[in-house]
Amino acid sequence: MNAQEPGLPMAVPAEGLPARVRIHEVGARDGLQNEKATVPTAVKAEFIRRLAGTGLTTIEATSFVHPKWVPQLADAEDLYPRISGLPVELPVLVPNERGLDRALALGARRVAVFASATESFAKANLNRTVDEALAMFEPVVTRAKAQGDDVRVRGYLSMCFGDPWEGPVAVPQVVRVCRALLDMGCDELSLGDTIGVATPGHVTALLTALTEAGVPVSALGVHFHDTYGQALANTLAALQRGVTTVDASAGGLGGCPFAKSATGNLATEDLVWMLRGLGIDTGVDLGRLVATSVWMAAHLGRPSPSRTVRALSHQES
Repeated sequence: MNAQEPGLPMAVPAEGLPARVRIHEVGARDGLQNEKATVPTAVKAEFIRRLAGTGLTTIEATSFVHPKWVPQLADAEDLYPRISGLPVELPVLVPNERGLDRALALGARRVAVFASATESFAKANLNRTVDEALAMFEPVVTRAKAQGDDVRVRGYLSMCFGDPWEGPVAVPQVVRVCRALLDMGCDELSLGDTIGVATPGHVTALLTALTEAGVPVSALGVHFHDTYGQALANTLAALQRGVTTVDASAGGLGGCPFAKSATGNLATEDLVWMLRGLGIDTGVDLGRLVATSVWMAAHLGRPSPSRTVRALSHQES
């Protein structure tokens, strides 16, 4: 047991958990895409630079989606060159082959596609059925992988636990789409609880079913929203099943513009606090991360919803 450092929890390791977790930081993309006011490109670039200075190794930068659908990310071509030299991985979302072309033209080597486990959300988000969306993604993944061994493709899968139109989502339904994304060449899958309705038992059941379907846990990440305050509990359940990649958003920024019931992502600071308390290494300097989120909150004109940010920065609510 380690002595407690000022501003940090005492590290008390628990059995059956990984020694290290890679945080897939989504604040600059998923966190900002739903903002009502336009965030200047220079502020986004500085946000990403500051995040890189905290020790985060994966920072999702932007999305090459049509500006009509996500106006906040319309500056992708301007933003990416400003940050491409940072010594971190900078994944970008590519919704189709046109988006992939735009990303590759700027030198992106980490790309992601965004699929749905449910028909209702596939229709709302992509105006396609689940299978039509998978058919659209297949050439994107194939072409990306053909660029070289250093290119990696992530497959986001939304509505893995519940859908605002369909209700609870059957585990086999999620497994089928996960298997399809892996089979088309995705290197990693991110299991999204888009509206925050998952609970630990449901998380365990899905991860067990995926393992039984031949999906390696090493290829899985989890992406929890904190709508009902379950994000950290669900993350712990995933860690207990061997997951070592967790998506989180600095300051708890974000939601989903296509699912109005979605609230903020799991705050990266809250995740780091829990992991530090469990003795799990992330490589992240929590003090610098809190300072970065306080800085960004000032630009957005409101306090961070992260409990850890508020506790460590004495930020006014």
